[in-house]
Amino acid sequence: RLDMEGALTARDRVGIQDFVLLDETTEVAVISNLKKRFSKDLIYTYIGTLIVSVNPYKDLDIYSKKQMDVYMGVNFFELPPHIYALADNAYHTMLTEFNNHFILISGESGAGKTEASKKILQYYAVSCPSTTLMNTVRDKMLMSNPVLEAFGNAKTLKNDNSSRFGKYMDIQFDSQGDAVGGHILNYLLEKSRVVHQNHGERNFHVFYQLVEGGSDDLLTQLGLERDVQHYYYLTQGECAIVSSINDKNDWKSVKNALQVIEFDETNTNHLFRVVASVLHLGNVHFDPDSKGHALLKNNTELNWVSDLLGVDANSLKEGLTFRKIEAKTEQVLSPFTIDHAIYVRDALAKAIYGQTFTWLVNRINESMENKCQFWSYKDSSRKTVIGLLDIYGFEVFYVNSFEQFCINYCNEKLQQLFIQLTLKAEQEEYEAEGIEWEPVQFFNNKIICDLVEEKHRGIISILDEECLRPGDATDLTFLERLEEKMGNHPHFVTHKLADKMTRKTLERGDFRLLHYAGEVTYCVVGKLDKNNDLLYRNITNLVCQSKNTIVRECFSAVDTTNKRRPETVATQFKNSLQKLTEMLMAKEAWYIRCLKSNESKQPGQFDEALIRHQVKYLGLMEHLRVRRAGFAYRRKYEDFLKRYKPLCPATWPHWRGIPADGVELLVQHLGYLPDEYKMGRTKIFIRHPRTLYATEDAYEKCKHDLASKLQAKYKGYKVKGEFKKQKEAATKIETCWRGAQARKEKENLNCILFTCFRFIKAYINRGEAKSTDNSEYLAFVRQSYLNRLKNNLPKTVLDKTTWLTPPAVLTEASEILRKLHYRLMVRKYVRGIPPQKKAQLQMKVVTSAIFKGKKESYPPSIAQPFLDTRISEQEINIRVLSMIRNEQIKYSVPVIKYDRNGFKPRPRQLILTKTAAHLVEEAKIKRRVSYSSLKGISVSNLSDGIIVIHITCEDPKQKGDLIIQCDHLYEFLTKLSIIANKQDAIKVVQGSIKLEIQSGKESAVDFTTGQEAMVYKAKNGHLMVVATRTKTR
Repeated sequence: RLDMEGALTARDRVGIQDFVLLDETTEVAVISNLKKRFSKDLIYTYIGTLIVSVNPYKDLDIYSKKQMDVYMGVNFFELPPHIYALADNAYHTMLTEFNNHFILISGESGAGKTEASKKILQYYAVSCPSTTLMNTVRDKMLMSNPVLEAFGNAKTLKNDNSSRFGKYMDIQFDSQGDAVGGHILNYLLEKSRVVHQNHGERNFHVFYQLVEGGSDDLLTQLGLERDVQHYYYLTQGECAIVSSINDKNDWKSVKNALQVIEFDETNTNHLFRVVASVLHLGNVHFDPDSKGHALLKNNTELNWVSDLLGVDANSLKEGLTFRKIEAKTEQVLSPFTIDHAIYVRDALAKAIYGQTFTWLVNRINESMENKCQFWSYKDSSRKTVIGLLDIYGFEVFYVNSFEQFCINYCNEKLQQLFIQLTLKAEQEEYEAEGIEWEPVQFFNNKIICDLVEEKHRGIISILDEECLRPGDATDLTFLERLEEKMGNHPHFVTHKLADKMTRKTLERGDFRLLHYAGEVTYCVVGKLDKNNDLLYRNITNLVCQSKNTIVRECFSAVDTTNKRRPETVATQFKNSLQKLTEMLMAKEAWYIRCLKSNESKQPGQFDEALIRHQVKYLGLMEHLRVRRAGFAYRRKYEDFLKRYKPLCPATWPHWRGIPADGVELLVQHLGYLPDEYKMGRTKIFIRHPRTLYATEDAYEKCKHDLASKLQAKYKGYKVKGEFKKQKEAATKIETCWRGAQARKEKENLNCILFTCFRFIKAYINRGEAKSTDNSEYLAFVRQSYLNRLKNNLPKTVLDKTTWLTPPAVLTEASEILRKLHYRLMVRKYVRGIPPQKKAQLQMKVVTSAIFKGKKESYPPSIAQPFLDTRISEQEINIRVLSMIRNEQIKYSVPVIKYDRNGFKPRPRQLILTKTAAHLVEEAKIKRRVSYSSLKGISVSNLSDGIIVIHITCEDPKQKGDLIIQCDHLYEFLTKLSIIANKQDAIKVVQGSIKLEIQSGKESAVDFTTGQEAMVYKAKNGHLMVVATRTKTR
């Protein structure tokens, strides 16, 4: 929402939103500002409350429902210029002041007047209060546009949808602001277009829509062909088909609109029959007879005309070819020439179409008329209206005829009204505010209006006199009369009256008027005929008897018995314009000036020459001078103070006193000079835009500092608010959390107390049989013991002491678990032993079985591993090896052998094979002892290494038992016992071992302990073995 003053800071980029605030009020500055805004698609600019609209020739996204909502109920200057702002302020001013208003929309053909009118109607349709009745009224108002455009608009050189009539629509509102009715007045329909179009132009849209869009059945009923080229009245402009106009779709829109406006089927059919009759009438062709009089040889088209209008064909034929002259009691038929017959034919076509258009407007008015009797009669004083005047703008063509004369005369009157109302409004505002009124210099166009409309002396009066006077009056005689009457008028010139230079620019049949907007040259050719617009009485009488209800109703008001000539077209137009002026003078005025941006209707093109031409012809500079004559800017004290109060410490942030006093302090602080402003009763008036610009620039600079302060304040306020919310939320959460924790703690405490109570009771009853009282305690004891046991299991098989002592209830289970655990450890240990070590252990088991607890030196030997052999094959004599190779050596060990006689020690090798033990001395096998001959093996219980091998002696000559000493006693004996399978043959003896030296001859080996180990022959002849004592732990 960029307000009016705020937009001043963007003036260099997008121009000024109000021309009143321009530094220079020159034409160059105005056009430059328009161009700057147009380049940014800003098509609306203000001159005070007047809107200048530049047609962009493209769709802009500024007419949506959202955009309408933005402008509803907003101050006129609060938002950027828009047609919605003007419509809304007119509406709310009407409601507030309860008076009538009108919006004058003017501009050249193609400038967007009709579109502007539609946008205002659409805005009121959306913004006003809504009921079923009011929605119906709005629909009819909106739907009247397609119908009136079809019958009153046409393609011209400048516009594909040019309004060829003036339209004034009153929208009626009740005291609540509800739209309850509407009324349309039409002015000066360009009837000549029905029978003639310039090159590049078309007839009224409805003709083409009927031919292109009508159903086959309808065209058959009307006698029409689906070919616009077939009809003379549609092809004179040589552009019957236009790519930018879709006649088929427009026909559907017109038919739909007629239904909304409540046209019944009969009236609709009669309306189309009238349109078709005009097309057939244009194709009526006259042939000359021998005297040059008009004849009708082909009656086909004439018959269709008579059928569609519901008149007698012969009477119609007579009316088109003869003039009926009444001479006292006689009637004489005077034949027409072909030109005269064509004139009558065209006059009939124009009259029928013109009257039908008037009838159509009246029917639309009846449809839109307010039906609420309470509003209409009982409280009719509460009615207010907003009028929309969509009128043709000033027209200057290459050839300007009667229509341009009337149109430009209308613009002169409206310019006069515009200046009067603007000056009046300005003067009233100054007087209301107590500001001295300063006279404004402006061009008063009353002299031109008098030139055209003054009684007996004006151009219209002279034109009427020429039309009415007897004799041979022509267009050139009319021009001569003008030269006689107005030869000295400063705003009138002809070829005859002009100086030498001007005469070169004027034809002999032209006259030139100097209008407020510039010079316009008019051609007098056809002016008398167009002003007369006569229809002969016999034709009028004929159509009054028409069976077509529309035609009959249109011509029924014509008094055919009255011999007086009807008013001319110019006089009718002057009178209706006078009534319109009087009506508008009683209303508050709002203005929209529409400009064409270029002639080629291309978006984005800005033709400065064309814009300059329109600015001049629309009187924009005059209006700007009036608005800028005194003070360029005025605003209510409240609004001015509200915006600029930050610029003065005394008024910021709040002014508690009277607004006028606050404004006075503010402008003094800003350094306004006394001649730069005036203080009114409710408003401040600033004379120069530069004063406002300086104020606005100061405000922009101040605004940034102010924004920072406000931002800081707001952030602080917001943060405080958020902190309070967070603190409150945290307190609530904390409270809830504490409550939840307390409840949970209470539940836990109750649970603990209950558990303790049950535990104590179970403990008391722990010795009793399992019951409900002690089952949980016993389960707890079991679980507790098992958990402790799990964390304290013995780590090795040898650990026999660390098994936890079980409670009484788990004694049996604990023992089972202990055994299982040891078995599991043993199993794991055994499974983890390698084969080599396993063999070692198996041998150690055999050794243990033989010697454990029997021989003193056994415990120290346990840790010593057994070897596979103590003598390698390389150490055994090769001869010995060859002798015992077949027996497979299992084990070899060095030993000391004691002789049987004398017990002399001798070193030997003892080799165990698969079948026998061999005692070897170097290369000789001294003795071979088979395992089968072994009776037993004896060792002492002491720490010595003496071994006595008892051998069976069957032969007396056979050697006896064998005495040897071996350092590896346990290894040797274990190997021998396993190889010979003689574990039970090994005996551990205490004291002495008896041995058999030879068969029948015995001896003994005695064992004793001493300080030093010794082996010697004792005095008793026995072998004495002294062993040392083994240290025990």
